Amino acid sequence: MEVKDSFLKDSKDSSIFSFTSFLKDIFLRGGSLIGLIGLSVAFALLSPHFFTLSNWLNIFRQVSVVIILASAQTMVIISSGIDLSVGSLLALGGSLAAVAMCYWGWGLFAGALLGVLVAGLAGWGSGAVIAKGKVPDFIATLGMLGAVRGIALLITDGLPVPSYLTATALTGYLPSGLIWMGSGSVGGFPVPMIIAVGVVILTWFILSRTTFGRSLYAVGGNREAARTSGINVDRVKVMVYALSGLYCGLGGLVLVGRMNSANALMAEGIELQTIAAVVIGGTNLSGGRGTVFGTLVGAILMGVLANGLNLLNVQPFWQRVINGLLIIVVVVFDQWRRRLMKV
Repeated sequence: MEVKDSFLKDSKDSSIFSFTSFLKDIFLRGGSLIGLIGLSVAFALLSPHFFTLSNWLNIFRQVSVVIILASAQTMVIISSGIDLSVGSLLALGGSLAAVAMCYWGWGLFAGALLGVLVAGLAGWGSGAVIAKGKVPDFIATLGMLGAVRGIALLITDGLPVPSYLTATALTGYLPSGLIWMGSGSVGGFPVPMIIAVGVVILTWFILSRTTFGRSLYAVGGNREAARTSGINVDRVKVMVYALSGLYCGLGGLVLVGRMNSANALMAEGIELQTIAAVVIGGTNLSGGRGTVFGTLVGAILMGVLANGLNLLNVQPFWQRVINGLLIIVVVVFDQWRRRLMKV
């Protein structure tokens, strides 16, 4: 009888331990999804306008550019890097494409291709400096942040594109196809959202179904071990930053289309939003671990937070405070989560 009671007690303790471990695993790995659901429920209770289809489509439209850039940032951070120049690359690609279309007489395809490729080339430059010059990722991309933003200002003369101040030099306006990329819809779904989802799927494919994606995880997990196993670490670093630049160029086209104008100062500060989305989504800041679907959840969570605060008429100044504190909390949580997952 005592043996039976002891067995039942051990089984009960084991079940409780297993259930506790299960909850802990969900919290550590799916904390962002839990946060998104909790935040959505809270805003739905506080505002009758939150849980409407039009509002959710607006949220997805607002976060689409962040999702595109955060997908690029995910790959960079998985490789144990960081790209602080994503906002500047976006501005460069978008501004150059707009100038080509409005002042140089280029068509939609040629102008868009020019903007994306030049942004990709600038990203390649960052990767080359990091890989060949042995400059830390943070420093190289911080320098590129300022340099590329300056180039965008030079290209546009610091003016919006198109601008009434330079009307005599105009050969045309932004093509309707570009405006459609940023403001159109297909079957009721915003085109920017469709593009962002396509980018997420492409990024998932790269990370999980290609040799390059597996190399990113290997380099981020242990660079020396990756090099010993035959991976060309320098080439991987250059390629991931070049790919990040291409993503930024695409994001620039979407943002220009949504604004119906280009501005060399657009997307300032978006690099912090992308990093926050990546970390909220569960990607390890030290590299080697992460998923783009987690990043998607993180970006949507930030969009929900901004949208909910607007619906509640929270002052913009307080919103900046809340967003800043969110980034700090997320980084602290990431460090705590990493320590627990090692136990």
